[in-house]
Amino acid sequence: MTIIEIAAILITVAFAVLVGYLIPVLIQVRKTVAQSEQLLAKINVDMPLLIDELRVMSRNLNDLADQARGGVEHASVLLHAVGEVGESVQQVHNMVRGSSGTLLTNVAGVVAGFRAATQVMRERLRKEGGHHNGG
Repeated sequence: MTIIEIAAILITVAFAVLVGYLIPVLIQVRKTVAQSEQLLAKINVDMPLLIDELRVMSRNLNDLADQARGGVEHASVLLHAVGEVGESVQQVHNMVRGSSGTLLTNVAGVVAGFRAATQVMRERLRKEGGHHNGG
C-alpha cells in the first residue's frame, strides 16, 4: 500500500465518522426547525388577539384614569366648599364669642349700675326717712 492509498482510507474513515456524527445533529436541527415553524405559526395566530386585548385594556385604563381624575376634581371642589363652610362657622363662632363677651360685659355693667343706683336710692330713702319695698 502506498501513502496515497493510506491517505485515501484515512480520509474515507474521517468522512464516515463525520457523517455518522452529523446525521443525529442534522435530525435534531430538523426537529428544532419544525418546532420553531409551529411556534411561529401559533404566534402569528395568537399575537393579533393579544394586541387587541392590550388595546382594550389600555382604553379601559385610560377611561378609569379619566374617571378617577373627575372624582378627584369633584372631591377637591367638595373639600374646598367644606373648608369655606368651616371658615364661616369659625367666623360666626368668633363673632358670637366676641359679641357675647361684650354683651356680658354690658349686662354686667348695667347690673352694676342698677345696683349702685338702687343703693343710692336706698341711702336717700333712709336719710329722708322714707319707706321702700324689698331689699
